[in-house]
Amino acid sequence: MSRSSSRTRVIVHAPNRVRAAVVVAALLAPLAACSSSPSPSAPDGKNVPKAAVRPVTVTVTPKGERVPAGVPVRVTASGGRLTSVTVTDAEGHRLAGKAAADGRSWVSARKSVPGAAYKVTATTRTESGTTGTGTGTTTTTTTSTFTTAAADKVNKVDWRPGAGATVGIAQPISLVFDNPVRNRAEVEKQLRITTSNNTEGSWGWITDYSGKDRVDWRPKSYWKPGTRITLNAELNGTDSGAAGGWFVRDYTSRFTIGARQIVKVDLDNHQLDLVRDGRSVRRIPVSGGTPGGDRRSWRGTAVLMAKEGTINMNSETVGLANAYDKMVDFSMRLTWSGMYAHAAPWNAQYFGNTNHSSGCIGMSDANAAWFYGQVRPGDPFEITGKETKGVVAPGNGFGAWNVSWAEWRGKSALR
Repeated sequence: MSRSSSRTRVIVHAPNRVRAAVVVAALLAPLAACSSSPSPSAPDGKNVPKAAVRPVTVTVTPKGERVPAGVPVRVTASGGRLTSVTVTDAEGHRLAGKAAADGRSWVSARKSVPGAAYKVTATTRTESGTTGTGTGTTTTTTTSTFTTAAADKVNKVDWRPGAGATVGIAQPISLVFDNPVRNRAEVEKQLRITTSNNTEGSWGWITDYSGKDRVDWRPKSYWKPGTRITLNAELNGTDSGAAGGWFVRDYTSRFTIGARQIVKVDLDNHQLDLVRDGRSVRRIPVSGGTPGGDRRSWRGTAVLMAKEGTINMNSETVGLANAYDKMVDFSMRLTWSGMYAHAAPWNAQYFGNTNHSSGCIGMSDANAAWFYGQVRPGDPFEITGKETKGVVAPGNGFGAWNVSWAEWRGKSALR
């Protein structure tokens, strides 16, 4: 008997829309568009009679060159069952996926990414029919290839806190995007926060002080000390929408929450109190922003963003003309708009009795040196006072704590 040819048919559908872009097609040049293994054999090694093999059809999407990225890979089998599917790019990275319970279809868990070359290998199993003289099962392997168009524009992310950091109990997870994000729901779906104690929290979309789109995740209330947090931003292959561009990488960060300490600043009584685990550690006389006009301090909850040490402070950078230009020690940033806690020896006569600064919280050199060594980024500064210029906005540093929990949850794109 002569060997029969396989009846496996492969149908590949290409998306209707193809974007022109540069793709390194040479990575997959040796690969045929589709191929099947030789004529299937029965388990006993004998050829299955042609009349006994039911035809199996494997369909793979997408297919072709420079197809749009951002879609999952789909494989379906008609007349048989999928026993395995692997999708790999030219660097050997795999797109994991899941088959349906009936084995008739498979979908990748992640989307295809821009500027990549993929190979899809699908193995099917087909039970032979009862006509003719053959019985048993047959297996067939089918391969397919496609390449995705390179991103015409890339969106990048600046995120905080950094990997490995130990931060205070008010620290949010904050992502600022280089370009506008219009597909906010799609982006938010790719952001996953896991905590060691199932902390309740929510993402909220806000405008950063820089004017850029930003999304923060904050707990319902302050973190519990010792909580371990992991951010997995699986953004690679996600389209920002409109002119925002594509994300072409993932982002991961792990950090830990330190001791529970809160800095309580009473500007009416010109006093700062460092409270750790519910007990006052030290009270420090301070001087806040001058009442009236733009030199007042902010109130509400500000989060220590960074300990910047000795820096040059120039009033022109915060819209206060030429009021000051000096080197300042033990500088601790509280807002993007330029509010700090720092040493201010030139204001010594005002500590504890008068607010007389350009908006910052000043203290003596000795107290500033001690305080600087005690606090860490992420510690909340709870600031009160009648003569202030308003509440710290969510995007001006980490001001999300000045929004009610219900309002914050409403800022999620998935609510």
